[in-house]
Amino acid sequence: MGTEPIIPLMFRLAIPAMIGMGTQALYNVVDTMYVGRVSEEALSALSLAFPVQMVLISIGVGTGVGTSSLIARRLGEKRRIDASLAAENAIFLSVMYWLVIMIIGWLFSDDIIKIFSDREVLIRPGGDYIRIIMMGSIAMFFPMITNNIIRGEGNTFTPMIALIIGAVTNIILDPFLIFGIGVFPEMGVRGAALATVFSRGVSGVFLIYALRTKTDDLKISPKHFKVDFSIIIEIYKVGLPAMFMQMLASVTIAVINKIAGSYNIYAIAIMGIFFRLQSFILMPVFGLGQGYIPIMGYNYGRGDIQRMKETLRTGLLIATCLTFTGFVLFRFFPETLIRLFNSNPELIKIGVQALERIALGFPVIGASVIGAVTFQALGKGFNSLVVSFLRQIGILLPVIYLLSRVWTFENMWYAFPISEYIDVVVMYIWLSFTLKKIFKTIRSLPEKESV
Repeated sequence: MGTEPIIPLMFRLAIPAMIGMGTQALYNVVDTMYVGRVSEEALSALSLAFPVQMVLISIGVGTGVGTSSLIARRLGEKRRIDASLAAENAIFLSVMYWLVIMIIGWLFSDDIIKIFSDREVLIRPGGDYIRIIMMGSIAMFFPMITNNIIRGEGNTFTPMIALIIGAVTNIILDPFLIFGIGVFPEMGVRGAALATVFSRGVSGVFLIYALRTKTDDLKISPKHFKVDFSIIIEIYKVGLPAMFMQMLASVTIAVINKIAGSYNIYAIAIMGIFFRLQSFILMPVFGLGQGYIPIMGYNYGRGDIQRMKETLRTGLLIATCLTFTGFVLFRFFPETLIRLFNSNPELIKIGVQALERIALGFPVIGASVIGAVTFQALGKGFNSLVVSFLRQIGILLPVIYLLSRVWTFENMWYAFPISEYIDVVVMYIWLSFTLKKIFKTIRSLPEKESV
């Protein structure tokens, strides 16, 4: 990481995560495309359920990231038994979360959807969908956490295969369970939920096999397991900020759905379509970040200023190219994208307006993401959290509320590019100031302590 050319190195480190995350985003898009063929109401109901799914994902992500970090550190310290105990406690946490979420979903799924909408036509399908997702949430928690256990050992290939297996299974099952092909009954939105739970379960079965055969340093056995709260605390020292950052997206989607739904039921469906399409663009960028962070962090540790600058420039260039692709697609082919999900004329009209205006912010999203992960690589997690908060909540929600009230509903969508450009300016100023201080400190070190 200190000598190899940056571009091939970054891609080599990032491609497994980019493929895995891109595949994950793909089957969210395909899921929504099939549901959109059922009805506009089903599509809107799925959009209302999406923030709840994001909360579940944030629990899995936070626990997984904390576990991966702890396992990597324990293995680096040659403490294999402690690393295995961390993995066992993380799996225990996945079961505990499932038991709690299952009970909540069984008893209160309709009430949860009522928080976001009072339209009866959306409450029932939304409640049906989220009930199945929550009751089967072990199929979400276990694979996400286990993937991170395996990553903690330095294996990024097996988690990528697990994600691909789950995605392909879900894409194949969706039409059979949603539309009732062959021996399968027509289940609509419930079929989409069952396909999701089953496909994640298949991924989980593969990961059980991987834990037993693909891990060299971790020896996981229920015979020797014991709950260790000191390990759980260590997991969440790192995992809680990651969990919080993921939950920001859930809050954002829920509030925007509430604002949009007060105007038009189709606007809720459009928000669901947009966030899934956006994830298809952004997930590879987040995957790129997983390859970017170790290179930037390593060269920061070495005190190699030139290589740090080169890494930053390369990350910005690649991320901007990825998100500029999103700008082109959203700005010039919005109707084509919307028709992938539904062909209702009113839905298309609102969707085209939304995507064309939201697209204006896409050229700078890549820079915002790389800025946030640069702070992480430099060990400044708070800065990264603030930048992410500003982008997803602090600027976006007030602006979208003001535009919807002061201007018109159609122009509410300009809030997205406005918040992106404000955030990237804040990020640029803050990161520039931070890097100048770091470079000054490095230059002041004795020659033997820096490159």
